[in-house]
Amino acid sequence: MPQAKIGVIGGTGLYDIEGLTDIEEVDVTTPFGKPSDTIIIGRLEGVEVAFLRRHGKGHSISPTEVPARANIYALKSLGVEHIIAVNSAGSFKKEIKPGDLLIPDQIIDRTRNRVNTFFTDGIVAHIAFAEPFCPALSQVLYQAGREVGASVHPSGTYIAMEGPAFSTRAESRLYRSWGADIIGMTVLPEAKLAREAEICYASIGCVTDYDSWWEPGEPVTVDIILKTQQQNIKATGKIIKLAVGRIPDKYQCSCATALKMAIVTNPEFIPAEQKKKLDLLIGKYI
Repeated sequence: MPQAKIGVIGGTGLYDIEGLTDIEEVDVTTPFGKPSDTIIIGRLEGVEVAFLRRHGKGHSISPTEVPARANIYALKSLGVEHIIAVNSAGSFKKEIKPGDLLIPDQIIDRTRNRVNTFFTDGIVAHIAFAEPFCPALSQVLYQAGREVGASVHPSGTYIAMEGPAFSTRAESRLYRSWGADIIGMTVLPEAKLAREAEICYASIGCVTDYDSWWEPGEPVTVDIILKTQQQNIKATGKIIKLAVGRIPDKYQCSCATALKMAIVTNPEFIPAEQKKKLDLLIGKYI
């Protein structure tokens, strides 16, 4: 099976990567079911890249229904060590305008109906998540954004909401009062699962609207998002193309050892079935 050290998870609007060559489609089955779509592996600027459409073919999977555990596990099984996630977002600040990009460094979790860990049914692990995005990978993306001329913000807090409906005005004003910068539906549980899988994970937040807090603005609708996202995706593609060649072979962060001190269950008490199921993640420790 082909391998790639860099994975790209495409969100709304990003359904392929321009410039990807030597393409091979790979169907992966995991202990957590099948991922959102066939994974496309190819070469971008001479670098092996694995691309996965988060919402499946034809955008048929809602944010709550995205099989995040299967997606992250599948990418891990293909050798992926770094994930660049592309996420649509609304803005809570006038200076973060539709058409801008933001590389978030923090998350507030407002999801409710998603399984957000690999560690269940007889095994417990508590990962450190104070810094939910890989700082080294985030910096690579920000610098690439600046160099391609995008209007990119280097940091910010991302509200991860459940969806699929957009926020009420009251909710939007509440999140704005918390000091949050952008809001979207898809960073979690991906970021948590990637950390459990010891994969570096960073996001390019593509700002499409002002959510619903700003009354002079139009309430957010799908057609507004798609129109602005076309502009965002062009810049995002350029960033990915530049960034993949700058991601170091060796980690410059602690993501690769996130499980070293996180598994608290005595190995004698971990069910054999769970050991086998999670061997890809825990095999080097247990």
